[in-house]
Amino acid sequence: MGMFDQIKEAMKMRGEAKRMQNEIQKITAEYSNGGITVVARGDMTIVKISCTPEAYDEVKAGKPQRFETMLFNVVNGALKKVRETTQAEMAKLMKSGGMGALFGQ
Repeated sequence: MGMFDQIKEAMKMRGEAKRMQNEIQKITAEYSNGGITVVARGDMTIVKISCTPEAYDEVKAGKPQRFETMLFNVVNGALKKVRETTQAEMAKLMKSGGMGALFGQ
């Protein structure tokens, strides 16, 4: 493969990586527990946290650590779920985009 072909291939891979990055940002996952709901995006950012009035009962009862632990667990649950979803979607994109051969798939 000549230098021009290598540059052309690198540009193609760069475009494909950019497209995949855009697709990752569209992926979201929601995780709920104890009246707390968190929505995470495929780029591992949190886009929404919501709590029911009942979720605050622990804080009102003088147990803010319990609420913090619940929040911590729900955030981590959402991130884990979106990571798994993103990995599955990436595998599909790589195979359908013809990039599987580049990565030994």
